[in-house]
Amino acid sequence: MEWSLSLLGAALVVFMLREVFHTLWHPTRHGGLSRLVMTTLWRLSGHLGGRRRAAGLSGPLGMVCVVSIWALAIAVGWALLYWPHMPEAFTYSAGLEPSAHAGPVDALYVSLVTLATLGLGDIAPTTGWLRILAPLEALVGFALLSATVTWVLGLHPALARRRTLALRLSHLRRTHATTEALDSDAGVAVLDSVAADLCVVSIDFLQYPESYYFYDVDDRASLAEQIGYAAELAGYAAKARHPDVGLAAEALNAALEDLAIILDELFLHTEGGTGSILDAYAAEHGIKPGTRP
Repeated sequence: MEWSLSLLGAALVVFMLREVFHTLWHPTRHGGLSRLVMTTLWRLSGHLGGRRRAAGLSGPLGMVCVVSIWALAIAVGWALLYWPHMPEAFTYSAGLEPSAHAGPVDALYVSLVTLATLGLGDIAPTTGWLRILAPLEALVGFALLSATVTWVLGLHPALARRRTLALRLSHLRRTHATTEALDSDAGVAVLDSVAADLCVVSIDFLQYPESYYFYDVDDRASLAEQIGYAAELAGYAAKARHPDVGLAAEALNAALEDLAIILDELFLHTEGGTGSILDAYAAEHGIKPGTRP
């Protein structure tokens, strides 16, 4: 019984640390648990009334749930390592009866206090290997807190870049650009800058896939709402006579294709063409066909 609990606790800790590693530090792999939580909340928000309000909460709430699951699971895993050795391998402060404080709740209390780096509290390990295990849990707790802060601080600039691109496309849409307007050096600069911004957003989706589940309430700052206009710009530019404009249009089309591939591989799984993938992306974010400006 003692070894089975210890093995279960160790397995749970290792599994959760693997999830944290793949979610926060691995650029090409992402934790399956975090993806499951975020996707479930996103899908659930689509079935609730007040789509915009529910979807707007799904991303932030999903991150809170993921971090909470990580912390709780790691605490439970370490508690399973402590519990079989209580009370013999622990020292208790005056006023606590060891035999009355040797249950699973007490083991979880010790684990939570240690994980939160609040100190060892009124129950502390005395056996050699447990005295090493407790500080290791405190280090994991500190690393988890630091990683969570880093995750949040990295995600919000990615969201800002995506919304900035969407707002820029919205501004360009309102200029009613034509082939003649784009058939110039200024048109080349516009197309090149939009293509470059699309490349940055594509990398952001790879590095921070959780950003996909953040809903943009303002249509002007919603990439799902505005992305179709980037394809329209490429179409206008393809008819231009300026050779550099044609090249810039091809680069913009390539950037759109790469973004569509990333969206499809990570989130949509339509296996369609660029146009159908971008339409599916818009539909996933509550934009109905034919409603784009």
